[in-house]
Amino acid sequence: MMDSSLQNAPEWFSSWFNHPFYLKLYSHRDEDEARMCVETILRVALPETAEPSGFRIMDIACGAGRHAIEFARKGFCVTANDLSPYLMQCARDQASTENLSMHCTERDMRDIEEQHTFHLVVQLFSSFGYFESEQDDRQVLDNVFHALLPGGRYVLDLINAEYLKNKLCPHSRKAIDNLTVDEHRQIIGNRVIKDICITSPEETLEFQESVRLFEPAHIKTMLLEAGFEVEQVLGDYNGTPFSAAESPRMLIFCRKPSA
Repeated sequence: MMDSSLQNAPEWFSSWFNHPFYLKLYSHRDEDEARMCVETILRVALPETAEPSGFRIMDIACGAGRHAIEFARKGFCVTANDLSPYLMQCARDQASTENLSMHCTERDMRDIEEQHTFHLVVQLFSSFGYFESEQDDRQVLDNVFHALLPGGRYVLDLINAEYLKNKLCPHSRKAIDNLTVDEHRQIIGNRVIKDICITSPEETLEFQESVRLFEPAHIKTMLLEAGFEVEQVLGDYNGTPFSAAESPRMLIFCRKPSA
């Protein structure tokens, strides 16, 4: 099992998200789940008068583009962004296969520079809280705020910390194709750490995930301090109302004030 020290936490995503095994490990996060999430977001956040072709959406830390591609299938003007060249190429390939128009960029989420550009920004599947410093997380919120048009919305999808603490599985092992995957999980301070050991016929590789956990009151305060209005919080991708004890997710809907 890998050392769970947070010393190298800022770099863990650079190698792990750029490895083909990442998509194998999370293959259960499929198109049906993405479609459900996107439909819930649009039901809550899409203005009734919005025309998809003129409605600009950015998916930050989009991975292989499951959600971005689903938005593009519905005719929206989509920008998909991720730090990983491998995952962004997967997104490009899928968009090309389906003949979808989708703009793709490879940037660290701390380096998003658009100003007053998007009607909607989404950040999904626990893609917030990677960095060792909370100030870096706040930089991401500031970047999103500036990237949105006045009146635009931001949807942030987080793990529900209380639910995770009650349901955390310390160890699991599974087989995926010809891979054996051992996962060890623990909560250290305000971070959930997952140490991953993947054994194939050729080699054994180790990776680590480290994600900050946010209590509802704290993340709402961060969003308010960034300038957002917090409109509502849902507890899963079906759109169930949020329950601190029972909801697996915190799907937070925010708005940038119009003036």
